[in-house]
Amino acid sequence: MLLFPTADAKRPFSMLGLGDIVIPGIFVSLALRFDVSRGKEPQYLKSAFLGYAFGLALTIFVMNWFQAAQPALLYIVPAVIGFLAVHCIWNGDVKPLLEFDEGKTKDAEEVEAKESKKIE
Repeated sequence: MLLFPTADAKRPFSMLGLGDIVIPGIFVSLALRFDVSRGKEPQYLKSAFLGYAFGLALTIFVMNWFQAAQPALLYIVPAVIGFLAVHCIWNGDVKPLLEFDEGKTKDAEEVEAKESKKIE
């Protein structure tokens, strides 16, 4: 859990729970895996992480504006998906991203080949 200061004297801190970090973090890590599978510079990781930072900042802003607790995933998830989607649309990589399969990457093939050698 992370605590952020607020302007409210009654509740001086607001919390960001583990789920608010882990769930979008999985999506950001999948963006990195997509970049690695393409063998290029990690550009989609950067856009997904930027979306996470924007969503987190938006959550803190809205929380302080309304002086009330806010569900962080309500702001973080659309920001992460939106930033990545806009970046993919801009680069024309929508179809490869939607067809991306973690099991068909080079790393997965190498692990499978090593396991089959052990069995033989």
